[in-house]
Amino acid sequence: MTGDFNIRNSLWDLSFLHHSSISNDLIIITDSFNLSLSVPTNQISIRYTDNINDSNLTIDLVFLQCDSPALNNHSIHPKWHLSSDHALLTVMIPISEEVINMCKSTIQKDSTEEAQFVKDTINTIKNLNVLNLSDIHTLENVVNDFAKNMDDVWNKNAKLTNITWHSKSWWDNHCSCELKKYRSSKSLED
Repeated sequence: MTGDFNIRNSLWDLSFLHHSSISNDLIIITDSFNLSLSVPTNQISIRYTDNINDSNLTIDLVFLQCDSPALNNHSIHPKWHLSSDHALLTVMIPISEEVINMCKSTIQKDSTEEAQFVKDTINTIKNLNVLNLSDIHTLENVVNDFAKNMDDVWNKNAKLTNITWHSKSWWDNHCSCELKKYRSSKSLED
């Protein structure tokens, strides 16, 4: 959360010697959103005045997620203010690479694979050895075996399909045919 809060306080402006009760309210509100006052990497004024009788101010504040090692400070860029009387504030947000699966494992509803999956699931449950569940260790073993067997049943019956913009649960061959019809005719009726 960032902005021109228009509040002077000794907490964020070292040239200002007073503390305001309004700033206490601001800190309480931001804390309720798990945000804390960010410390700039360069401790300089943010708002610049043309009047020599007024002092430069620090009234633009940045609040970042508490206890975040990746988001813990911001930078002030006084040379980037152009015609504004406020300096630009920036926060570096690290973006980690993310693997996006382009395939998903599915079982088509009302298919022979679904029927076989249900049969295999019933057999897996029937074959669970639950006669001697006398301690937590035995229970954990049964649960782990069940989970492994269900993974095997799923993998045996599921098919890998590519994820596309058509990958909706309701999309079927009829939808594909209608789309093809529209693309060839370009008619609004289609």
